[in-house]
Amino acid sequence: MGSCRSDDLRNRVVEAVAAGSSRRAAAARYSVSASSAIRWSERAANEGSPAPRKQGRPAGKGPLADHLDFMVAAVEAQPDITMKELAARLLAERGIKGAEWTLSRLLGRAGFTYKKTADGIGMRTRRCG
Repeated sequence: MGSCRSDDLRNRVVEAVAAGSSRRAAAARYSVSASSAIRWSERAANEGSPAPRKQGRPAGKGPLADHLDFMVAAVEAQPDITMKELAARLLAERGIKGAEWTLSRLLGRAGFTYKKTADGIGMRTRRCG
């Protein structure tokens, strides 16, 4: 596994290549691998910056993203619905299986919070702002 390199180092290697140094010579000068210098130079030429790309799955692209409107409508219609009940309703009406923690995280990203009431029963509400 490679180690992270700072944006400053990446920029210095790319600037050395732009100034006329070969990619391998710039890599040797800054003590990085030749393949890194080659990739950083190509990325700077194609994308304008040698900065690393974002890692991980893009937000909102999971299997439940298509059913967010259904879940939001269900929670707004019945604010005290439990995640277990919501998962069962999603399975019954849409045929999609979802873990309770996944539904809770998705609703949290949609702006819902879980509030406890005085009688001990919780309720999901939208955040202000």
